[in-house]
Amino acid sequence: MSSASPLRILLIGDIVGKPGRQIVVRAVPGLKIAERLDFVVANAENAAGGSGLTPEIFYELSAGGVDCITMGDHIYRRREIYSVLEREPRIVRPANYPVDAPGRAFTVLPTARQTPVAVFSLLGRIFMPPVDCPLQAADRVLAELPPEVRVVLVDYHAEATSDKQIMGRYLDGRVSAVLGTHTHVATADQQILPGGTAFQCDVGMTGPHQSIIGRRIDRVLETARTFRPTHFEVATDDCRLHGTIVEIEPETGRAAAIRRLVVTQPEAEQLAALAQREKG
Repeated sequence: MSSASPLRILLIGDIVGKPGRQIVVRAVPGLKIAERLDFVVANAENAAGGSGLTPEIFYELSAGGVDCITMGDHIYRRREIYSVLEREPRIVRPANYPVDAPGRAFTVLPTARQTPVAVFSLLGRIFMPPVDCPLQAADRVLAELPPEVRVVLVDYHAEATSDKQIMGRYLDGRVSAVLGTHTHVATADQQILPGGTAFQCDVGMTGPHQSIIGRRIDRVLETARTFRPTHFEVATDDCRLHGTIVEIEPETGRAAAIRRLVVTQPEAEQLAALAQREKG
């Protein structure tokens, strides 16, 4: 057992469109206070109109309290994000993309307590676009990390739960947490694996839950029923923040606890008020 108190790290699941961005910016400053969070990571590959990320949105989320942003298969939907990917240490591309792909394969950032945290993301291979082996990519990243970096968070952006479980077991005892994104549906399998790695297949979606994975229900049903193409607009109602909090021993990198988190819109407003009171 470490003599230092555990780090508390939150991974926010796929942020979808403006509704997802708004609840993150409203909730995160208060969440850092209420949950005593040391570090916040968010998957933002769907933050711009439901697909991709822009520089303006990257800086909006960063100013709102997100310390690091991970991406997925929609990372290059907005070409204007290339310059941010190249120069900003607070955002990573999937580590199993080609070496010449814009962005960095991993990052190491300090928490408020100055503990270094490594973050990287990987894409799965089942029901996903063709991509290099995520297991080998994880090995490469871990071989490059400085030995003093003990706390390592992996965002595994994958479709199949079996694919995610393979990664969790492969990295058990070698990283602090393997948390899944991409499906927009939270799973109830949060656990600490035998080697001390926190694991969950998917931490869920941050955005409008009166929807079909974030999109307007009527538009998706119309296309499913008739095959007539429609524009899958981002929905707007019942916005919620979904994520997972992991407690990690800073001296060993082992996870001590894992808990799912859901923040409704009214709760986000209460958190915003808490942050305002603390500030003023």
